[in-house]
Order: sequence, then C-alpha cells, then structure tokens
Amino acid sequence: MTLEGIHHISAITGDAPGNVDFYTRVLGLRLVAKTVNQDDPSVYHLFYADEQGSPGAELTFFEYPGARRGRAGSGMVHSIVSSVGSTEAIEFWEHRLSAEGVATERTDDGGVRFADPEGLGHELVVSDANAPLLASHPDIPYDHALRGFVAVRAYSKRLDDSVAMLERVMGATALDETTWQVKGERRGGTISFDTPPAERAVQGAGTVHHIAWGTTVAEHPRWFARLHQAGWPTSSIIDRYYFHSIYFREPGGVLYEIADDAPGFTRDLPVEALGTRIILPPWLEERREEVEAQLTPLPDPRAGWPVGSPS
Repeated sequence: MTLEGIHHISAITGDAPGNVDFYTRVLGLRLVAKTVNQDDPSVYHLFYADEQGSPGAELTFFEYPGARRGRAGSGMVHSIVSSVGSTEAIEFWEHRLSAEGVATERTDDGGVRFADPEGLGHELVVSDANAPLLASHPDIPYDHALRGFVAVRAYSKRLDDSVAMLERVMGATALDETTWQVKGERRGGTISFDTPPAERAVQGAGTVHHIAWGTTVAEHPRWFARLHQAGWPTSSIIDRYYFHSIYFREPGGVLYEIADDAPGFTRDLPVEALGTRIILPPWLEERREEVEAQLTPLPDPRAGWPVGSPS
C-alpha cells in the first residue's frame, strides 16, 4: 500500500470572515464547503481547494471566534508548502502579497515564504511533482495560480521515532537528512522536520491542527488494520461525510489523519454551486436553525465577480 501524498491540512482560525477573505480573495482558492465541526457543531469547518474540491488541495479551518493566536512548537506542523508553475509565478505572488501588506521572504530554493493574517506559515515553490489542482479567480492568471500541496514542515520532539513510523509503517522514503516523501500512484508529498523552538507550543488561531495523508476507499480499512498490527493506537474509522478518517498521533506529537477519496464535496451540491450554502450532515439537518444561529455570517466570496469570469 502507498499513501497518495497530502489529502488535506486542517488549521484553526479565530476570524472566519477574515479567513475567507484572505484565502479566497488574496490567495485565490475556492471556498468549496461551509459546514461545521462535527465534534463541535457550534463552530464552522471551512474548506478551501481547487475548483472541484480535490484531495491534494484541501485546506480546512475550524473557526473558534476570537481565539487567541497560537504558536507552533514541538509536535506541530509549522509551514504549508504549495506549488506554483514557474519563477514568474513566484514573482507574481511576491508582488501580489506585498500589495496586500503581507510580508514576504525569498527562500534558498527560490520560493517565497509568508504568513496569513493570524500567523500561519506558508511557502510557495516551483514544482511539477503533482498534476496541478487549480482554482479560478478573475485577478489571478491560471498560469500563476496555486497548484496544490507538495509538502509540510514540522517540529518533532522525537525525530528518530517520527522517522521510524514514517518509514516502517507509512512507507515513506528519505530524500535527505530532514525530509521524507510519501508518494502513491497519483500524487506525492513530503514532510520535513526542523529543530523545535525553545518556546512551548500553543494551539490556537494560526496553527495547524492536523495533516491528513490520502488513500483510496478500497485501501482505507487496510491502513486501519496496518496501524493496529504495528501496535499503534488510533481512532475508529470515522465517517466525515465527505470522506472517512483515521486519526493517530505520531511519536513526535504531530496529529496525523489518513483520509480516503470519496464521496467528496459533490455529494451535496453540483460543482458549480460548491460553497454557496451551509452544508450539514444528515444527523444535524434537523437542528439547522439552531446550528446556523451560532455561526458567524459569511459573505459569498464570488459575489460581484465580473460577468463572464471563470467559475
């Protein structure tokens, strides 16, 4: 069995309207689902991705209104790395982010590093390692659009044990002394480990909650069996409505998930209507009025788009 790279990454925000503005208007991702945290229906779970809501481009946020800013530390992912198609795209993003008042920094490999308004770290790199997963935006040329995840960077407090799990249980291969690749038939992704900072980790706004690795519907239960055969404690297989999930914490403290590839976001709405209304799983539908009353009103990110703009 092989894992299909990064399925999705879930983080925390204290400001859903600001979060929607940054990730849709500034970064050009599509809001493909407005739903709720199934473990706490009083808060949003927002999903951004490409036009189809594909695994490999899904960045999700739990909103806890007014949540204090967190701080990435040992046992946490601290940076999300997405691909673009060219050095010209890097220059485009450098100028676009600067125009929005977002500080940028060039990396040693020619990419660009920045953070969202709550401090969540991002990097953009030129890569054709995966097929591009693109969203449409009237102000962002397709050639410069973000193309999906290629990597995350994390802090591990038990590096040798983190590596052992990646290699022996999850089938990852070492690319160098700090980076391991998880690659399937369709997509791949890497995780790199940096030395943890001295400061204590604080989960909060602007921090990653977990990273999900992708698999197929057919192989998902086999990963559950494999983890248990390796003696690793996990959650049960949880129906997340759009996909199925297995959660476990790797030895260094990072929360991992293994998520399958069906049924996807179009089980509720056609592709052209994704993200236009709050979606609730069937077991919460009868509580819709109560649930919606607790949520922050959000604008439609695509309202007011020029007539004839891509959608």
